[in-house]
Amino acid sequence: MALTEQTRTQARESLAHDREEAARLPELLERVAEAEAALAEAHERHASATELRHLGLVLDGVLTEAMRAAYARERVLIGVRGYRDRIHRRKRLARPEVREATRVAERLLTAREDHRLHGVQRVPRPVG
Repeated sequence: MALTEQTRTQARESLAHDREEAARLPELLERVAEAEAALAEAHERHASATELRHLGLVLDGVLTEAMRAAYARERVLIGVRGYRDRIHRRKRLARPEVREATRVAERLLTAREDHRLHGVQRVPRPVG
């Protein structure tokens, strides 16, 4: 198998994987909303620090999955050539639907980073 054929095959496999992951994005966005609501509700009822930490880590995990799915959607919109050809990728990044997908992915990335900095409750280690 020639190098270019191998690269094309890898690009097709990557695109297929990204399509599967991007298809999960609406479900993951719903899970993010549910996790945020659960964390807010726990804050309102003054839950314990361990419960707040657990809910914060759950939200972090869901935000991470959603962010990865959003970036996969961006790569799907760019197309199979975007895996091999950086010029084609740059041109496709300028399209409105790809820019919107990028905005969604970057918002999720920013939300995850903000949550990691300020949203995960710290729990003191037990003295043993």
